[in-house]
Amino acid sequence: MKVIIMCGGKGTRLREETSVKPKPMVEIGGRPVLWHIMSIYARYGFRDFILPLGYKGEVVKQYFHDYNIRHTDFTVELKSGNIIAHPTGIEDWRVTLCDTGQKTLKGGRLKRVAGHIDGERFMVTYGDGLADIDLDNILKFHEESGTIGTFTGVRMPSRFGTVRTDEAGKILAWEEKPLLNEYINCGFFVFKHAFLDYLSEDESCDLEKEPMQRLAAEGQLSMYQHPGQWQCMDTLRDSFRLNELWDAGRAFWV
Repeated sequence: MKVIIMCGGKGTRLREETSVKPKPMVEIGGRPVLWHIMSIYARYGFRDFILPLGYKGEVVKQYFHDYNIRHTDFTVELKSGNIIAHPTGIEDWRVTLCDTGQKTLKGGRLKRVAGHIDGERFMVTYGDGLADIDLDNILKFHEESGTIGTFTGVRMPSRFGTVRTDEAGKILAWEEKPLLNEYINCGFFVFKHAFLDYLSEDESCDLEKEPMQRLAAEGQLSMYQHPGQWQCMDTLRDSFRLNELWDAGRAFWV
């Protein structure tokens, strides 16, 4: 089953890093967050990846082009210029890298890589979100739902503490940063191949707007409720937090 990881955005809220690299290439523990996301899928046996590229896509291409040299020992024969790699522990992944335009939104990017997507179903996620996700459970849920599309929802903690009072102002309850009742979309989608017909190659085709809204209106969209942890790398603060977790041996997505 193909896994599409969106890699084309600019990541403007992380500009301290993304002025020189796309957001999926921002590192956690010396590896791009993209590699960490791919590792989540690979643990469940999904190792065939498609990466729609946009902003600074050449950085992603160079990373995977040089992957063996970066992560293995090698011998250089100086006279001939031959390089002999001695790979140990290199991941058995297949990675297809596709330029999909600098300004194209996610729906358009997905449609532009459709020629590489085969099979009855495929998976999609964002290039900046990590979770202790059970992909087998998501796939089972999707198949049992019978819908064209499934996304993963998580409940996020409030940024602030909340209080509940009576009419006289007496505090009835005090809770520090409770989980919100609403769910947010954290990615980790599963789609039937038919979903590609809901998309266009136009730059303005935004995955989360008309295509997903149309699925919902037709009763063809379901939500898998993720009970565990999720964190996106959206800001420099997020980057610091994820690296702290990694360095402390508390990376929840491993």
